[in-house]
Amino acid sequence: MGSMMTIGAGTGYAMEGQPVVLVAAVDGGDDAERVIADLRYRVLRRLDWSQLSDGLDDRIGRVVIVAEAEGILPDTLDQGLARLDGFARALGVPIVISFAAPQLDQVAAALCGPHVTLLCEPTAIDRAVAIAIATQIGVPIRLNDSWRESASARLQRLNGEVARIADILARLARSEEASGDVADRRSGYDPGPIAVTQEPVTAQEVRRAIQLRRLRDKHFEMFGEGLFEDPAWDMLLDLYAAELEEQQVSVSSLCIAAAVAPTTALRWIAKMTQNGLFVRHPDPLDRRRAFMGLSRPAAEAMRSYMIAARRNEDLG
Repeated sequence: MGSMMTIGAGTGYAMEGQPVVLVAAVDGGDDAERVIADLRYRVLRRLDWSQLSDGLDDRIGRVVIVAEAEGILPDTLDQGLARLDGFARALGVPIVISFAAPQLDQVAAALCGPHVTLLCEPTAIDRAVAIAIATQIGVPIRLNDSWRESASARLQRLNGEVARIADILARLARSEEASGDVADRRSGYDPGPIAVTQEPVTAQEVRRAIQLRRLRDKHFEMFGEGLFEDPAWDMLLDLYAAELEEQQVSVSSLCIAAAVAPTTALRWIAKMTQNGLFVRHPDPLDRRRAFMGLSRPAAEAMRSYMIAARRNEDLG
């Protein structure tokens, strides 16, 4: 299959010549093809969205599916997304799909789960990282003996260094605790026990917290963008306010509330859903849209936090 190559820091190793199925319009997909070539992977099949019924079959094997949805008509995209999702789930292969911002809700409603990476108007780097990571999920890695021996030696040294540093940190922590320095500092930041209470929280309080966060961003924007990015918390606040207002929040609206790039927001939505904070509800009136909401434990945690923050007079 060829020699090994490194795909960026932190993404691991993948085999050169890794097979990819590219799904794109007949006159599209150039950006994805360039990234695939840069990674030194190979396009096993190139399919038009209208060919998916015949072009995807078990003979393909465990590949990575790279799909380019921009410019595809909604009806064609609906059928293609359903076919892609069914095939990927059946064979356990990952999908990396790129799309335009107006398609966000349609794509997010049809594709979800740990096997899917959603990229909204991505850069070449976004595509490369997503495809390289998906490769590790989708295809077993074969290493030659010489590389395995080298890696084993490096891992042993790394494990030894990690253990040594962990031991030093543990001894420092014990020493500081014994001196009282850590305990004294920690006590100043201890919020105390979580109170069990039935106090109500209003949507206005939550919206106020959101306004304070945006106000902070505005007053510090002269120092650069993204200094206070916290998409997980911004989305939690937005969903909790919407729940109190009995409003539904689409995936695209939640991405806007995250105040980060759509692809970054989608990654956080996937993570928060997998961790049990968010739940996804199909729109009964529009199959091309899904709504996001808080799970019951997450909603209760938000209520408890808001009450504690109210008592400490700090909703920022």
